[in-house]
Amino acid sequence: MTTAADVPLIRMSGVCRAYRSAAETVWAARDVEFTARAGEFVCVHGASGSGKSTLLNLLAGLDLPDSGEIRVGDVDVGTADEARRAALRLRTVGVVFQEHNLIEEFTAAENVALPLEARGLPVGEAHEEALAQLARVGLSGPADRLPWQLSGGQRQRVGVARALTGRREILLADEPTGALDSAATRDLFGLFRELCDEGVLAVVCSHDPRCREYADTVHEVVDGRLEFRS
Repeated sequence: MTTAADVPLIRMSGVCRAYRSAAETVWAARDVEFTARAGEFVCVHGASGSGKSTLLNLLAGLDLPDSGEIRVGDVDVGTADEARRAALRLRTVGVVFQEHNLIEEFTAAENVALPLEARGLPVGEAHEEALAQLARVGLSGPADRLPWQLSGGQRQRVGVARALTGRREILLADEPTGALDSAATRDLFGLFRELCDEGVLAVVCSHDPRCREYADTVHEVVDGRLEFRS
């Protein structure tokens, strides 16, 4: 009997994406086959320029495949219009960037509340939810601080909290520890592990080998091809 936990939240089948110029064709994704389920921590390893960021952009609907199928939740990303893909990011998929992309004039809580306000939640309710998500990632104290008053690791945790607001089920992270020291890196990977144990699906693209220690499955991107490692 198939249960909800058995059904992939993400499925890519035969996905290709190439960038073409007069001089050359660069394959960022080539015949990618990939599935991932709720509660799974997936580490995608690969050198710079191998296609890791393209993989996440395709999953988030920020880029579209040339061919193949991408399903995220109940959405066919490749055929969805721009509004449907934006709704997917607002309600189901949260993205954590290498550079945290916080609004410098807003406090940590205000940054986290933004997606909820965009969904039409009253400001007061959005603020309460933001505080709850900040507490979830271990940042109850600095909720009223501006980004420049936070450490690099704290800013990334704010980015994670923002990506999780509104009960989003999927977390995509693109080199989230690139600007962090060793201790903050381990703390962030440990946080991803805890969130996955709570049922979040995390797909983390990283060249840092420490990511493998926390992941359930490890894939490597080589010239646009996704290869299962463990």
